[in-house]
Amino acid sequence: MKRKKLILIIITVTVLIGTAHYFRDDASGASHVAFAPRAAVPVKSAVATRGNLDLSLNVVARTEAWSTVTVRARNSGQLKSLGFAPGAMVKKGDLLALLDPLPFQAQLDQAIGNVAKDRAQFDKAQADLQRYSQVVAKGYISRADFDAYQANVGVTRATLQTDRAAQEWAQLQLSYTRITAPFDGVVGLPQVWPGAEVTADSTDIVVINQIEPLRISFSVPEANLSAIRTELMHGPVTVQARLPGDSSASLQARLEFIDNTVDVNTSTIVLKGRLENVDGRLTPGQFMQVSIPTEHLINAVSMPAQALQSSDKGDFVFVIGADGKAHQRFVDTGPTAEGRMVITQGLQAGERVVIDGQLSLSDGSLVRIADGT
Repeated sequence: MKRKKLILIIITVTVLIGTAHYFRDDASGASHVAFAPRAAVPVKSAVATRGNLDLSLNVVARTEAWSTVTVRARNSGQLKSLGFAPGAMVKKGDLLALLDPLPFQAQLDQAIGNVAKDRAQFDKAQADLQRYSQVVAKGYISRADFDAYQANVGVTRATLQTDRAAQEWAQLQLSYTRITAPFDGVVGLPQVWPGAEVTADSTDIVVINQIEPLRISFSVPEANLSAIRTELMHGPVTVQARLPGDSSASLQARLEFIDNTVDVNTSTIVLKGRLENVDGRLTPGQFMQVSIPTEHLINAVSMPAQALQSSDKGDFVFVIGADGKAHQRFVDTGPTAEGRMVITQGLQAGERVVIDGQLSLSDGSLVRIADGT
């Protein structure tokens, strides 16, 4: 029995000694068990900066024709021909439509004949008056007859003036048979075709839109109205405009109109800008993305907006310290402009923040900054 206890004690001591040797460094200094250091998390970073920042408001706008006119005839008559191709550009004064001129030409010819007749009668009345004025003092004609000759001159003069006015009116009516473009623009589809009877100031012929320049119309929240008016006090306000999905340089429009009423249903107000459309590539009714400046911040601390994280305790960022670790820091935020967010408290210019890889971090995580950031 004592021998079994002795053997058990020897085995226990042997195991304890072997375990101690296993964890002890051998003669070469190497350890049998090595705890690997925690791997650094790869992240991308950016430096917070201090400087002036222009704030802007991004909204959706729609293009509008600078002028839109529904062309109608000023005379009634039969439409003889159209002088445009649907959808084509026309210049001011180009022929759009022609009414049958024959009835109006006949009226003009008649008026011209009346004027010629009246002119002859007036000339004869003047000649009679001149002839009898030389003998009235000698008593060859009565004073009453002489007065009648004088009156006849006045009557024929008035008739001539009336018929001259009628001739000018007939000439004007004839000119109205040529319907021309009131400005440079693009014409739409014809609303009436040759052979149809056109009623003056009633029958629509075609719609023409002036597209150079264009207007862009958009609405902004009333909360931004004061800042926009302040910008206008310092000079013209330039609005940046871009077609959705267009990677080319943005177009510039000048703000020219602020509506006088805020929409009580949406709490927005309509603004309009002048957009030069020199190449004619924009069409009325297109959607555009516009950016309008609202405020100019001076000496503000900002960082890329993607660095901001949120939690139930508030907004925070991961700041990379000199020890190579990411430290969680809560911040107070301001507005965002051009992808950068203003930080009003909690971050200093020159500090480096994590902008990618935050989901793998916790407070105090060792980080490895990717090349180029």
